[in-house]
Order: sequence, then C-alpha cells, then structure tokens
Amino acid sequence: MADYAIVESGGQQFRVEKGTELVVDRVPEEEGAKVLLRPVAYLGDGDLVAAGDDLEKVKVEAKVAKHMRGPKLTVFKYKAKKGYRRRAGHRQDQTRLEVTEVKLLTRKPAAKKPAESKAEAKPAEEKEPAKKPAAKKAAAKKPAAKKPAAKKPAAKKPAAKKPAAKKESE
Repeated sequence: MADYAIVESGGQQFRVEKGTELVVDRVPEEEGAKVLLRPVAYLGDGDLVAAGDDLEKVKVEAKVAKHMRGPKLTVFKYKAKKGYRRRAGHRQDQTRLEVTEVKLLTRKPAAKKPAESKAEAKPAEEKEPAKKPAAKKAAAKKPAAKKPAAKKPAAKKPAAKKPAAKKESE
C-alpha cells in the first residue's frame, strides 16, 4: 500500500497518492508551476499523522497540468402564478493538478551544543566582548485628563401668545 494523504483545496478534501490527478477550484498559478497542498492527514509506512504540529512535516506537492472550465449548469428561477421566470447558466473555473510527491519529512534538527563548550573552544584573544543589555524604552506618557465641559444655562423659551378674547357687544 502506497503512502497517501488527505489534502484540502478550495474548501474540499481529497485523498491523494503520488501520480493522482484531481480537479480543484481555480488555482492562481500558471500551467506547469508547482503547488504545495495543505495536508489534513497522512498515512504511510505505519505512520498515521493527524495532529497539527506533525502535519507540518508532511509534504504534498502537485504540478498544475491544465486550467479549464467545468460543465455548464442551468440556473432557473420561477415563481408560480406570477409570470416570473429567469434562466441563466454557470461554468466554474477549475484546475487539473497532478500530484508529484507525497512524503513525510523525517529530518531531525541538529543537536545544539551548550554555549559553554563553544566559549572554551576559542582562544582567550578571540573571545567576543560581552554584549551590553539593550536600553529600556521610556514608559509611555498617560494622556492628560479631560476637563468636563462648562455647563451652559438653558435657553429660555418665549412664552406662547394667547389670542385676544373678543368682546361681546350688547
């Protein structure tokens, strides 16, 4: 059984092995360019990798084989008894990818030697002078306290005029 991985592209997940061709939503790279696919899981040589940190070691590489368009889909809108009908078509832009490599990187980082052993290896003449500690930044100033706005006296409204009463003549 060959190594395979589950990869994600365009919101969809695909099972891929070396040599697999898959059709995904349009990828912005040009034809012939190499693309790295984001792995979700990996299984190979008894190794199952599904955790976030370990997935960084999985490499899935593909080559852009061709840009194309999908089949035409008919979109039809209709409302009964209203005389409303709309018809349209849609073709999705797609890319055909050929998977060229699926592998788990097993390179281990080199063991770091303690700093003391490096210092002992250099002769006393070549030792670097001790570095001065970085200068501390000045504390940020606090913004000045805002003064409350002075209260304005309320504007007096003019009294409403009453219509003059008519005198009745006898």
